[in-house]
Amino acid sequence: MSEAAKDRVAMTLATWFGAGLVPLAPGTAGSAVAVLLFWPLRALGLDVMAALIMLVIGVGVWASARVVALRGGHDPQIIVIDEVAGQWLTLLAVPADWRWFLAGFVVFRLADQFKPWPARQAERELPPAWGVMMDDVLAGGWGAVALWLAQRWI
Repeated sequence: MSEAAKDRVAMTLATWFGAGLVPLAPGTAGSAVAVLLFWPLRALGLDVMAALIMLVIGVGVWASARVVALRGGHDPQIIVIDEVAGQWLTLLAVPADWRWFLAGFVVFRLADQFKPWPARQAERELPPAWGVMMDDVLAGGWGAVALWLAQRWI
Protein backbone atom coordinates (compact mmCIF):
# COMPACT_ATOMS: atom_id res chain seq x y z
CA MET A 1 0.00 0.00 0.00
CA SER A 2 1.37 3.41 -0.90
CA GLU A 3 2.01 6.10 1.70
CA ALA A 4 -0.81 8.19 0.18
CA ALA A 5 -3.21 5.27 0.52
CA LYS A 6 -2.14 4.74 4.14
CA ASP A 7 -2.76 8.43 4.77
CA ARG A 8 -6.28 8.15 3.29
CA VAL A 9 -7.06 5.10 5.43
CA ALA A 10 -5.67 6.84 8.52
CA MET A 11 -7.75 9.97 7.80
CA THR A 12 -10.89 7.88 7.29
CA LEU A 13 -10.38 6.02 10.55
CA ALA A 14 -9.21 9.01 12.60
CA THR A 15 -12.23 11.05 11.52
CA TRP A 16 -14.40 7.97 12.11
CA PHE A 17 -15.61 7.80 8.55
CA GLY A 18 -16.16 11.55 8.31
CA ALA A 19 -17.84 12.30 11.66
CA GLY A 20 -14.84 14.44 12.64
CA LEU A 21 -15.26 16.59 9.55
CA VAL A 22 -18.48 18.25 10.71
CA PRO A 23 -17.79 21.97 11.07
CA LEU A 24 -19.21 22.44 14.59
CA ALA A 25 -18.43 20.21 17.58
CA PRO A 26 -16.71 17.32 15.77
CA GLY A 27 -16.02 15.58 19.09
CA THR A 28 -19.71 15.60 19.93
CA ALA A 29 -20.48 14.24 16.47
CA GLY A 30 -17.93 11.46 16.97
CA SER A 31 -19.47 10.59 20.34
CA ALA A 32 -22.98 10.56 18.88
CA VAL A 33 -21.93 8.19 16.10
CA ALA A 34 -20.21 6.01 18.71
CA VAL A 35 -23.43 5.75 20.75
CA LEU A 36 -25.45 4.85 17.66
CA LEU A 37 -22.94 2.12 16.75
CA PHE A 38 -22.65 0.79 20.29
CA TRP A 39 -26.39 0.17 20.55
CA PRO A 40 -26.55 -2.73 18.03
CA LEU A 41 -22.97 -3.92 18.66
CA ARG A 42 -23.71 -4.43 22.36
CA ALA A 43 -25.66 -7.56 21.39
CA LEU A 44 -22.26 -9.17 20.67
CA GLY A 45 -21.57 -9.16 24.40
CA LEU A 46 -19.55 -6.97 26.73
CA ASP A 47 -16.41 -9.07 26.27
CA VAL A 48 -16.53 -8.55 22.51
CA MET A 49 -17.17 -4.83 23.03
CA ALA A 50 -14.17 -4.62 25.37
CA ALA A 51 -12.05 -6.29 22.68
CA LEU A 52 -13.39 -3.86 20.06
CA ILE A 53 -12.48 -0.95 22.31
CA MET A 54 -8.92 -2.26 22.55
CA LEU A 55 -8.83 -2.63 18.76
CA VAL A 56 -10.12 0.93 18.28
CA ILE A 57 -7.45 2.21 20.68
CA GLY A 58 -4.67 0.44 18.77
CA VAL A 59 -5.94 1.52 15.37
CA GLY A 60 -6.57 4.99 16.77
CA VAL A 61 -2.97 5.41 17.89
CA TRP A 62 -1.74 4.47 14.42
CA ALA A 63 -4.29 6.64 12.58
CA SER A 64 -3.83 9.59 14.95
CA ALA A 65 -0.06 9.49 14.52
CA ARG A 66 -0.44 9.76 10.74
CA VAL A 67 -3.06 12.52 10.90
CA VAL A 68 -1.06 14.53 13.47
CA ALA A 69 1.96 14.24 11.16
CA LEU A 70 -0.14 15.36 8.17
CA ARG A 71 -2.07 18.14 9.88
CA GLY A 72 0.33 19.26 12.58
CA GLY A 73 -0.73 20.35 16.02
CA HIS A 74 -1.05 18.17 19.07
CA ASP A 75 -4.66 16.98 18.77
CA PRO A 76 -6.43 18.13 15.58
CA GLN A 77 -10.18 18.43 16.17
CA ILE A 78 -10.95 16.26 13.17
CA ILE A 79 -9.59 13.21 15.04
CA VAL A 80 -12.59 11.62 16.75
CA ILE A 81 -11.63 7.95 16.92
CA ASP A 82 -10.55 8.78 20.48
CA GLU A 83 -14.13 9.82 21.28
CA VAL A 84 -15.32 6.48 19.94
CA ALA A 85 -13.02 4.53 22.28
CA GLY A 86 -13.86 6.70 25.29
CA GLN A 87 -17.59 6.77 24.61
CA TRP A 88 -17.73 3.01 24.19
CA LEU A 89 -15.80 2.53 27.43
CA THR A 90 -18.34 4.68 29.27
CA LEU A 91 -21.23 2.74 27.73
CA LEU A 92 -19.80 -0.59 28.92
CA ALA A 93 -21.02 0.38 32.40
CA VAL A 94 -24.69 0.91 31.53
CA PRO A 95 -27.62 -1.37 30.80
CA ALA A 96 -29.08 -1.49 27.29
CA ASP A 97 -31.63 1.24 27.88
CA TRP A 98 -31.85 4.45 25.86
CA ARG A 99 -31.99 6.57 29.03
CA TRP A 100 -28.69 5.14 30.27
CA PHE A 101 -27.18 5.53 26.82
CA LEU A 102 -28.22 9.19 26.82
CA ALA A 103 -26.75 9.60 30.31
CA GLY A 104 -23.57 7.89 29.08
CA PHE A 105 -23.33 10.31 26.18
CA VAL A 106 -23.72 13.35 28.44
CA VAL A 107 -21.38 12.07 31.16
CA PHE A 108 -18.67 11.17 28.67
CA ARG A 109 -18.92 14.53 26.90
CA LEU A 110 -18.54 16.30 30.27
CA ALA A 111 -15.58 14.13 31.25
CA ASP A 112 -14.00 14.69 27.84
CA GLN A 113 -14.38 18.46 28.19
CA PHE A 114 -13.16 18.73 31.80
CA LYS A 115 -10.52 15.99 31.51
CA PRO A 116 -10.31 14.87 35.16
CA TRP A 117 -7.03 13.52 36.47
CA PRO A 118 -5.11 11.82 34.89
CA ALA A 119 -6.73 12.53 31.49
CA ARG A 120 -5.32 16.04 31.10
CA GLN A 121 -1.87 14.85 32.15
CA ALA A 122 -2.01 12.00 29.62
CA GLU A 123 -2.92 14.46 26.87
CA ARG A 124 0.03 16.69 27.74
CA GLU A 125 2.72 14.20 28.69
CA LEU A 126 2.30 11.21 26.38
CA PRO A 127 3.61 11.18 22.82
CA PRO A 128 1.09 12.93 20.54
CA ALA A 129 -0.85 9.94 19.16
CA TRP A 130 -0.98 8.26 22.57
CA GLY A 131 -2.05 11.51 24.22
CA VAL A 132 -4.81 11.97 21.62
CA MET A 133 -6.23 8.54 22.44
CA MET A 134 -5.56 8.11 26.13
CA ASP A 135 -7.07 11.35 27.41
CA ASP A 136 -10.43 10.24 26.01
CA VAL A 137 -9.99 6.64 27.15
CA LEU A 138 -9.31 7.89 30.67
CA ALA A 139 -12.30 10.25 30.45
CA GLY A 140 -14.33 7.24 29.33
CA GLY A 141 -13.13 5.35 32.38
CA TRP A 142 -14.30 8.19 34.62
CA GLY A 143 -17.63 8.17 32.81
CA ALA A 144 -18.01 4.42 33.36
CA VAL A 145 -17.24 4.77 37.08
CA ALA A 146 -19.69 7.66 37.45
CA LEU A 147 -22.48 5.75 35.74
CA TRP A 148 -21.74 2.55 37.64
CA LEU A 149 -22.05 4.53 40.89
CA ALA A 150 -25.22 6.24 39.66
CA GLN A 151 -26.82 2.85 39.03
CA ARG A 152 -26.05 1.83 42.61
CA TRP A 153 -27.77 4.95 43.98
CA ILE A 154 -30.86 4.84 41.75
